[in-house]
Amino acid sequence: MELHELLERNDRHVSEFSNDRFDAVQDGQSPELVTVCCSDSRVLQDELLTNETPGDVFTVGVIGNRVCERTDDGATISGDVLYPLVHAGTTTAAVIGHTGCGAVTATYQDLTDGVDEPDGIQYAIDLLKDRLAPGVDALPDGLDEESTINHLVEYNVDRQVELLLESDVVPDDVSVAGLVYDFQNVYSDERGRLQLINVDGSRTADAIERNEPALSDRFTRLWSY
Repeated sequence: MELHELLERNDRHVSEFSNDRFDAVQDGQSPELVTVCCSDSRVLQDELLTNETPGDVFTVGVIGNRVCERTDDGATISGDVLYPLVHAGTTTAAVIGHTGCGAVTATYQDLTDGVDEPDGIQYAIDLLKDRLAPGVDALPDGLDEESTINHLVEYNVDRQVELLLESDVVPDDVSVAGLVYDFQNVYSDERGRLQLINVDGSRTADAIERNEPALSDRFTRLWSY
């Protein structure tokens, strides 16, 4: 993309936003939701939630929709995710994976055959490997590669949800949802649909029906393990 094209896109953005749209958030923010999406260009973070209100959603985009990073003291919740939960009063977090995830694919390949990636990419893969390795061992027999990856997409979302729920630094009142953005008709014929697969660690239809009955019609998983 040429730089002038980038700026022309911003001109269209400016034309759609009246000045007063930003008035309420001039001095701070208190978003109701933080989303942790894969940074894949096919995942339209704002559009998938029709997010047009400044200050409404705190969006985080990282390879593999991971919530963790590694420090000298070990793995911890990423500051990108933690900031709104600790400092902006946000009480809902949504971990959003997606069908056909390249990060999950690369992690699976590294676990099975090994990959050769630059350090920055390998860093992201290594953070996913720690969580995905048990899932690879537990995969059902007879899956083709596409189904294998999409099963592991669910498994990765579950593990990231688990990290948030078990963390001592995430406030106790934070609710965490796990979802998969489906643009490949894996779950249904509705491309772009968010498929609910995990609510605060619950990942069975019975548990969702019992605890969140209004959400039961949006809950579907490829894999119960």
